[in-house]
Amino acid sequence: MSTKRVIAICQSGGEFKTDESGSLFYDGGEAYAVDVDQEMKLRDFKKELADTFNCSVDNISLKYFLIGNKKTLITISKDKDLRRMVDFCQNSDQVDVFVVMTEGRDVPRLLNTPPSRSNMAVISEDVVSLVTPLNMMDSVTPIGMIEATETTPSQPALAMEGDNRLKVTVQWENAIIGVDQRFSSFGEFREALHKYSIAHGFAYKYKKNDSHRISAKCRSEGCPWRIYASRLASTHLVCIKRMNSNHTCQGSGTKARCWGSKGLVGSIIKEKVKVSPHCKIKDIAKEIESEYGIQLNYSQARRAKMMAKQELQGTHEEAYNELPYLCGTMLETNPGSVAIVTTREDSSFHRLFVSFHASISGFLKGCRPLLFLDVIPLYSKYQGVLLVACTADGNDGVFPVAFAVVDVDDAENWRWFLLELKSILSGSQPITFVADFRKGLKESISEIFENGHHGYCLRHLAEKLNEDMKGLSHEARRIMVQDLYAAASAAKVEDFQSCTENIKSISSEAYNWVIQSELNQWANAFFAGTRYNHLASDFGKLIYSWVSESHDFPITQLVDILRAKMMDLIYTRRTESSQWATKLTPTMEEKLRIEISRVHSLQVMLANGDKYEVHGQRVEEVDISRWDCSCKGWQLTGIPCSHAIAVLDFLGKSPYDYCSSYLTVEIYFLAYAESINPVPNVERSEQNTEVAFTIVNPPTKRPPGKRKLKQPGSLEFIKRQLQCSKCKGLGHNKKTCRAVNGEIVNGSGMDISSEETELPCVVIDM
Repeated sequence: MSTKRVIAICQSGGEFKTDESGSLFYDGGEAYAVDVDQEMKLRDFKKELADTFNCSVDNISLKYFLIGNKKTLITISKDKDLRRMVDFCQNSDQVDVFVVMTEGRDVPRLLNTPPSRSNMAVISEDVVSLVTPLNMMDSVTPIGMIEATETTPSQPALAMEGDNRLKVTVQWENAIIGVDQRFSSFGEFREALHKYSIAHGFAYKYKKNDSHRISAKCRSEGCPWRIYASRLASTHLVCIKRMNSNHTCQGSGTKARCWGSKGLVGSIIKEKVKVSPHCKIKDIAKEIESEYGIQLNYSQARRAKMMAKQELQGTHEEAYNELPYLCGTMLETNPGSVAIVTTREDSSFHRLFVSFHASISGFLKGCRPLLFLDVIPLYSKYQGVLLVACTADGNDGVFPVAFAVVDVDDAENWRWFLLELKSILSGSQPITFVADFRKGLKESISEIFENGHHGYCLRHLAEKLNEDMKGLSHEARRIMVQDLYAAASAAKVEDFQSCTENIKSISSEAYNWVIQSELNQWANAFFAGTRYNHLASDFGKLIYSWVSESHDFPITQLVDILRAKMMDLIYTRRTESSQWATKLTPTMEEKLRIEISRVHSLQVMLANGDKYEVHGQRVEEVDISRWDCSCKGWQLTGIPCSHAIAVLDFLGKSPYDYCSSYLTVEIYFLAYAESINPVPNVERSEQNTEVAFTIVNPPTKRPPGKRKLKQPGSLEFIKRQLQCSKCKGLGHNKKTCRAVNGEIVNGSGMDISSEETELPCVVIDM
């Protein structure tokens, strides 16, 4: 397969301007053409551009426009972004890439700083004159030749090769250059002063520090180092007016490096938090001390992390007000999608529904008419729950269709969610739902989806049975639940009855519970819908894993993370499936292979027309014209059972021609044909704030205390109990066995006087 290549027209040195329509265009600068393909790494691409534009790789930021959208710029920050750019431009021969220098070009700026105690380089007067900015020529004193001297223990020696932990601070040596240096705000000046003091190994204190001026001096008694900065007249700029850069003190050494503000530390760890938002606070403190020499206690590191997260993510309160703008941006970059946010009468957040065009199109064109409904609790500041609708693709992989954030898990919100689903899936064939049975879903599904079917989630059913049968022993309940699974999976009524008789032998009360639990809603032998043998709504586990990475993020961040995960999922599966050479998807190929391996022991006999008898352990009837077998395996899975394959082999026909089209690679391609486009992180401007209505945060906050994230469980959620090796009783081991001490125990080895403890359930209420 050939690799897609496009020509990247890389432009730098100009500026972005806006025309009357609001579209951006790039004016001025230089442009170079560079070949780029899906195999190219971002680092290699940047290196080629760095050589072309004579700049540093670390100072390059890359941006581009989506096709047909000249109003928002997309940032390329990782290899996947670069591959997506090539993928998005697959129908175009070229793409415009804009190279932005984040810190200016690489020039020897480190030489234009007056020498300090820690400078170890040899600098000539001529070099200083060449690199000093024109507006600073009057303030720079020619320094001639500085001899390198051996550092003593009292000197900071920040540039020493052996001191690995302080190498990072070398880049801060020129945070303060000298008189006439300008800053955009006093906050920027204070941060630069912090960095400068740490890099040069001294501590300072403020003499004046207000909204008009800042004056600081070295903390060492008698040291002449001074600096004074104030606001320039009629501007918001802050300028250094006076500075004495000489130090007569021996330096504070380690003490100076142990000092730093929470704002500075927050800016240092911003990138660390961005990469790993759940990094431990103690690890942050250890890393800051190792790399920068700044010692922090736990509370200082915690405040710094909170400040960094707030700067990266914004506050929870601001995020709710940003929802209308986020929805508008998602609809603009992903036409055909649905994003709806509603509020209560007091303008507080109520509900948010999101479904991307790629998901809607993929479900309608390439997935089975089957939806799994799950609910995932959120543990952010204002809690809420995430409602999710997923389906199974042709390879039995999770395919997200829609999700919603609502304030509470109740019947009203589920009804609203189903109504929104109906609006995006209108005109599709009858849909089978697999979901919980305790949220009023049965009534809503039957009312909203007239021809739909509601299959009870087997995991929820087993959990309910376990709760209602607490009077039975743990081992009895564990075996009883296993029989419930077998009964639900049984395709024939007689097999179902056999499994329920096993339950009856354990408890007649449990048997009556099962028989009276609406069998036509969960048992294969009686269910009228088509679940393709998927009995539980466990497809939400993938979404849960995504949410667990961002459970405490503001709502806009949560939505964008889910969008990014879905975007990556679609792109990855489309790329992987392009290598498949079989007619069925890999999972279905394996299932068909297993059925084919069982054919050799079967004997086929013609019954009547298209009907055949197949003799094996049982006698089954196969109707080829109706794709039907009395074992019900063909109908349940969409793949011919071994009996049907035996008949097809007898007739010289291929079993592939009798598989459900939803399980073929061709239809799988349709499910992932559309892409979810990136949503740029663009701040709202004054123009677009007028169209958005105000949303305030929900009134209910998460209660205090440590949050315990429950992991989604498997179907067999009742774990096996401990068994004593001495008395063979359950619930304890030999060290805690009371039988050996002459205490009275029951048949399970447990003290009769003790009450049975409810076992922990590891499932989440989905």
